[in-house]
Amino acid sequence: MSAPCEPRATAPASAPPSPPPLPPVPSATATASASAPAAGWPALDWRIRFAGLSLIWGFSFLLIKVGTEGYAPFQVTFGRLLAGTAVLVAAMAMRRERLPRSARTWGHLTVAALLLNALPFSLFSYAELTIPSTLAGICNATSPLWGMALSVVALSEDRPTRRRVAGLGVGFLGVLTVLGAWQGFSGLDLPGTGMALLASFCYPVGWIYVRRTLAGTGSSTLALTGSQLCLATVQLAVVTPLFTSAPTSFPLLPTLCVLALGALGTGLAVLLQYGLVQEVGPTTAQMVTYFIPVIATAAGVALLGEQLSWNTPVGAIVVLVGAALTQSRPRRAATTPTLAPAPKGGPPAAPAPGSPPVEAAARGPLPPQP
Repeated sequence: MSAPCEPRATAPASAPPSPPPLPPVPSATATASASAPAAGWPALDWRIRFAGLSLIWGFSFLLIKVGTEGYAPFQVTFGRLLAGTAVLVAAMAMRRERLPRSARTWGHLTVAALLLNALPFSLFSYAELTIPSTLAGICNATSPLWGMALSVVALSEDRPTRRRVAGLGVGFLGVLTVLGAWQGFSGLDLPGTGMALLASFCYPVGWIYVRRTLAGTGSSTLALTGSQLCLATVQLAVVTPLFTSAPTSFPLLPTLCVLALGALGTGLAVLLQYGLVQEVGPTTAQMVTYFIPVIATAAGVALLGEQLSWNTPVGAIVVLVGAALTQSRPRRAATTPTLAPAPKGGPPAAPAPGSPPVEAAARGPLPPQP
């Protein structure tokens, strides 16, 4: 998985028609002291937390794969959301965060929970029934490509440059390389791969929705994120019994993987991402997106014995190059505020398996990755 936000505790007073700019970045000392408590790791350098976040989200696809060996996909998703929500609720209680009070905010959070949590998490779980965790991790890396394509239509102020358009083309060329298009996609499970790509597509769609609807709520990022995960958990609690029966046993390894997936990948990772965004800014924090497929591939090959053909790592590199180009922005004067970048993964936010909602709802909840 969850992700994105500005380093302020509260959002603007009103929601503008387009996402507002980030304020000037505070001094390094002030930022570090403000972000450390939020991240929950005051003694750790941000680079260590960045590496930890990369590992957590990179291993999420392996945890999903093992989880589906003992539970149905919806049960895996429900379990991870329940565990992740418990972590964020505990963090909210420790910081005495208040839940949003507006019915309108809860309505928008319900949609965000579907687009950023319930739907992509479930799609990845179903996808990994038939595709390797390595391929799922690479598909997750396409989120910036989808985000750039959507931003052209949905975010009028986010004009594409030649470099970003070139990155979009390069990225999707990488996708075709991963899928082995010249071989007619032989040996590829198209439904599973399609679900993984659709899950990655959900993240930028959800993020654009959040940016347009949850600006100016007055709630903190942690409160919005925790509320969103609560709603996603409720959604899965309703859906899961309709499509699966109650488990008759609780195999140890899959159970531990689901709990770790939720507590770490959907709970702790969001807190780490939140602290990184505050301390080093969204541009640096979102670079975690590019490490996720590398770690997911290494974990799948080393621990699950998944096989790789030459086109998978080569295509993955091409995808990451394209994704990096789509995130490039023209240089601005030091005094000019910049817009927060679109989420990854995830991953994302990206996150992201997870990913993964929110800071000052000028951006909305932090999207979990993957």
